[in-house]
Amino acid sequence: MMQSHSSISAILITRNERRNIEDCLAGLAWCSEVVIVDGGSDDGTVEVARDLGAKVTVAKDWPGFGRQKNRALDMAQGEWIFSIDADERVPSSLAEEIQAAILRTDAPDAFSLPRLSSYCGQFMHHGGWYPDRVVRVFRKRKARFSDDIVHESVQVQGRVGQLQHDLLHISYRSLDDVLDKMNRYSSAGAEKLASRGRQAGLATALGKSLWAFVRTYLLRRGFLDGRLGFVLACGIAHETWYRYLKLWLAQRPDAQKTLPP
Repeated sequence: MMQSHSSISAILITRNERRNIEDCLAGLAWCSEVVIVDGGSDDGTVEVARDLGAKVTVAKDWPGFGRQKNRALDMAQGEWIFSIDADERVPSSLAEEIQAAILRTDAPDAFSLPRLSSYCGQFMHHGGWYPDRVVRVFRKRKARFSDDIVHESVQVQGRVGQLQHDLLHISYRSLDDVLDKMNRYSSAGAEKLASRGRQAGLATALGKSLWAFVRTYLLRRGFLDGRLGFVLACGIAHETWYRYLKLWLAQRPDAQKTLPP
């Protein structure tokens, strides 16, 4: 990796990200190092990442997204951390902005940045998907990831500033991706709700899913993204439906004690 004047480590977690890892790492050459914790890929992700100069550790046990990212955080050597997912891309304009921001003498302890996500080939600017600000740049000693099994967040002890250039998120390449992630995320979301003592019934699942559609398509103006804006709203509603349905089914007296994988 090309050395920069800033001490910043890029960290990410992977599992079978062969189709993403090369493009992701191509945008991180300005970082001091790239640290990857891999969850047991069998598609060549680890080999490609190491060939491109990343420091890869394989940890096949899965503690959840937050704890896995904290493993990568603990291995990083930089004063600053840039957290990125394998399906995200860093344009040169964002890379330059990050490098300038962390060199400021009055720099805060963390920065949020806007994320522009694609859905079946189209970048979505409405429906609550943009600007979708996420904290991704922070001083190592000032932040940790939450322990959430899914939808983890960066917990910052200090002031958070804002960057302006977009991080690109190639999130759903096809409908197959949508359906695959819908199943996995709804299961993880149900497990997260159960761990917090949440209860659900069939009416709850129906109400939550209908509200998710109304909020995405109407209140957050998803209709401005055209036909795919409608498809996205339906997808969010379905993921919400399955999340609460799985929670309800798991809590029935005759159900098994664990949620499906």
